[in-house]
Amino acid sequence: MSRIDATLAALKAQGRKALIPYVTAGYPFADVTPELMHSMVDAGADIIELGVPFSDPSADGPVIQKAGDKALAFGIGTLQVLEMVRQFRQTNPLTPVVLMGYANPVERYDLKHGADSFIRDAAAAGVDGVLVVDYPPEECVEFAAKLRAHQMDLIFLLAPTSTDARMQQVAQVASGYVYYVSLKGVTGSGALDTDAVEAMLPRIRQHVHIPVGVGFGIRDAATAQTIGRVADAVVIGSKIIQLIENEPREQVGPVTAEFLRGIRAALDA
Repeated sequence: MSRIDATLAALKAQGRKALIPYVTAGYPFADVTPELMHSMVDAGADIIELGVPFSDPSADGPVIQKAGDKALAFGIGTLQVLEMVRQFRQTNPLTPVVLMGYANPVERYDLKHGADSFIRDAAAAGVDGVLVVDYPPEECVEFAAKLRAHQMDLIFLLAPTSTDARMQQVAQVASGYVYYVSLKGVTGSGALDTDAVEAMLPRIRQHVHIPVGVGFGIRDAATAQTIGRVADAVVIGSKIIQLIENEPREQVGPVTAEFLRGIRAALDA
């Protein structure tokens, strides 16, 4: 059982929902991420999604694109992100960490460091899951099996446009949880239609029998609470990036923690 499986199973047994914050690694300061991850856990985060900066993030809106650009300017790449996870693991052996990004950095890493080196080094650093936005499930059977051999999960996105056939394909290779993108478009775009999410989740669960997290458009405690009633997990990213964009370094962790404590309280209520 992976750390993600264990975490989500324990929450389910308690009747609680997972809080999954997303931050871009190396943002808004190159060295702040491990400290920020600890702040998020202290505030009630159950799983952390860590964005791997990439120059062409097709699924990300302007907020996360800008964060990625700044992190890239600091020289943050996959190697540095793995080191951040390693630092976090020195004092936190339990909270699952998911790397979220794109195929190009994964494949470049393997080209530079040897076949399957990304999986090997991610596992050694303490990564628990990988979400590669532009990897289609039908091309991921071998990749998923190699990750599972290292106790890591391969997580997939589903969208309002996902067909039943696509959900079935995802169900065959996904583990840990699936991430339902509640809006058409990129991260941070549009207003969340909670009724539409509520209607979609039973359809997803007809095909996918692992937990379902919902993200994109969740920006406050009230929305998180509404989504938490129907989803197994709530994912929040763009709002956190906006909150810390102009904060001095010493306030990045406290500001994020204060926001997440409100979300945690709403989910537990």
